[in-house]
Amino acid sequence: MKTPKLLPWYARKAGVSIERAGVLWRKAVRDSTEKTGWVGNAEYWGEAMHTFQELLANEERSLCAPGVTPLLRSQNRLWRLPFNAMEDMVIAMSSNWQRQCGSDQRAA
Repeated sequence: MKTPKLLPWYARKAGVSIERAGVLWRKAVRDSTEKTGWVGNAEYWGEAMHTFQELLANEERSLCAPGVTPLLRSQNRLWRLPFNAMEDMVIAMSSNWQRQCGSDQRAA
């Protein structure tokens, strides 16, 4: 039984290996054969694809993959913290310098 051409895309989207997606596809085909009683018609392939997507969704939910994005965002904020503090300090010094130089020029 040949697998769909989009099987790697579905696997990558669900975060499972291509081999595991192939196993799920074969299970979906067996289930579709039992449900429809036919092989090869449009109803059969539609049921196979629907079952395959459900199996992939179940597999995706069962994976225990931590979300890395929030961790990377917090690390990025920590990395930028000294630069933000330095920028704030330079802005405060610059505005203080402008006030002092401006008052000296008005006095003269």
